[in-house]
Amino acid sequence: MGMKLVYHPGLKSVVWQKIKATVFDDCKKEGEWKILLLDEFTTKLLASCCKMTDLLAEGITVVENIYKNREPVRQMKALYFISPTSKSVDCFLRDFGGKSENKYKAAYIYFTDFCPDSLFNKIKASCSKSVRRCKEINISFIPLESQVYTLDVPDAFYYCYSPDPSNGNGKDTIMEAMAEQIVTVCATLDENPGVRYKSKPLDNASKLAQLVEKKLENYYKIDEKSLIKGKTHSQLIIIDRGFDPVSTVVHELTFQAMAYDLLPIENDTYKYKTDGKEKEAILEEDDDLWVKIRHRHIAVVLEEIPKLMKEISSTKKATEGKTSLSALTQLMKKMPHFRKQITKQVVHLNLAEDCMNKFKPNIEKLCKTEQDLALGTDAEGQKVKDAMRVLLPVLLSKNHDNYDKIRAILLYIFSINGTTEENLDRLIQNVKIENESDMIRNWSYLGVPIVPPSQQGKPSRKDRSAEETFQLSRWTPFIKDILEDAIDNRLDSKEWPYCSQCPAVWNGSGAVSARQKPRTNYLEDRKNGSKLIVFVIGGITYSEMRCAYEVSQAHKSCEVIIEIF
Repeated sequence: MGMKLVYHPGLKSVVWQKIKATVFDDCKKEGEWKILLLDEFTTKLLASCCKMTDLLAEGITVVENIYKNREPVRQMKALYFISPTSKSVDCFLRDFGGKSENKYKAAYIYFTDFCPDSLFNKIKASCSKSVRRCKEINISFIPLESQVYTLDVPDAFYYCYSPDPSNGNGKDTIMEAMAEQIVTVCATLDENPGVRYKSKPLDNASKLAQLVEKKLENYYKIDEKSLIKGKTHSQLIIIDRGFDPVSTVVHELTFQAMAYDLLPIENDTYKYKTDGKEKEAILEEDDDLWVKIRHRHIAVVLEEIPKLMKEISSTKKATEGKTSLSALTQLMKKMPHFRKQITKQVVHLNLAEDCMNKFKPNIEKLCKTEQDLALGTDAEGQKVKDAMRVLLPVLLSKNHDNYDKIRAILLYIFSINGTTEENLDRLIQNVKIENESDMIRNWSYLGVPIVPPSQQGKPSRKDRSAEETFQLSRWTPFIKDILEDAIDNRLDSKEWPYCSQCPAVWNGSGAVSARQKPRTNYLEDRKNGSKLIVFVIGGITYSEMRCAYEVSQAHKSCEVIIEIF
């Protein structure tokens, strides 16, 4: 697969291996089938890392929703894989703790995370005879890609950045939940990382980092093997979203980021028309062509796909020339493979063309303005002297909708590091976006200077002028500088303090000291590699995800695992 480093099982596979070992292998009996009951979170979790065939191989005949009314199947045992919430536990108790006969022969309960005593005692009091197992497995995040995870904390963005003081309690609860879930990411990767955070301008990152540090300490004190696990050679970096507002609004022209920005892709499902028929395709890592091209620039993708189409048809022609029986048998064997390959290419060609149809009329003109504002220099490297002159043509154009104009105004304000109230009012009135002006003003709650202009200078950036780029894609997300500096041990420790007094020696090489016992498990494929786990409070963009893969690719000894909301 394209973005893989030295072969290693991506995050999805690591999560599935852990669930297989701690849940299914734990209660498996030869020749015995079970019913699997899932709640909302575990349904998402399993859908992200396995298929129905994997579950069949584990002896599961039926998968049921725990919230729904179900017919009893009293001759069969049931495996409950659920979150430790009162809603899910109450549903379980309806099946086993009621006045009527139990729904199933016996129950095996596996909680995704730590189960509070109050819920545990409820189960114990009402149906301990029927429960054969009750365990916690510590996975409360969802792997989205081989190096990308997401937490399950609805409303986190709102509570973390809401200016309303009455939301204080809600924010504390959300912070606790995020910290617990981040610890399960570290635990699943078998890491006890040094925790660092960006110290300014807000204190969310430092609060969350302290919580995570404390919970990591507790977790590794009571590890299953009751061994205290020392710090590993990995880092966890926690950052507030305001660190790079530009990457969230600039139009990005690499394939995945562009498609998700410009097209109505929901749940990774892309709908398209071919031969007059409506079709849909899922953009996922099982599709190796998608993995190969998703981080490439649209211009490269448009060159690449027709080439691949040609290759396939020439292989096909080469076999068609020989009508011998063996050649025909070969072709018959290859047909499904060809068909599958061609279908994939048709999907991606459609996807690329759909992107271009949106790009050509309006977005292309916007991109030049956006890049000049984002970088403060034009394509020739000349400094932008008057940002307002760069912005005006976009605001005066009839071709751009308000949403794109708001993006451009934001880039203008970010580029001059904040503006005056009267200047902002004038911009809002000119573009007639009074109703949407919160989309601009609310950035200040993320610690980004909007009004008045900031007295502090903008953070300096790495000089990448020597790197080859397309003119309309000169901007590099800030996270790439941070990841590279973290791996090369160049982050300023005042700006990026550690939580623990004595972090593991970070040298990006993952060399283990002789006193630490070597780890042998399914992560050993990384061959001593260290990990850089990143959590941005407020989520990341697809272009920032791409940077995580690119940096891992360039530094073979270190893998970046990043979170998206």
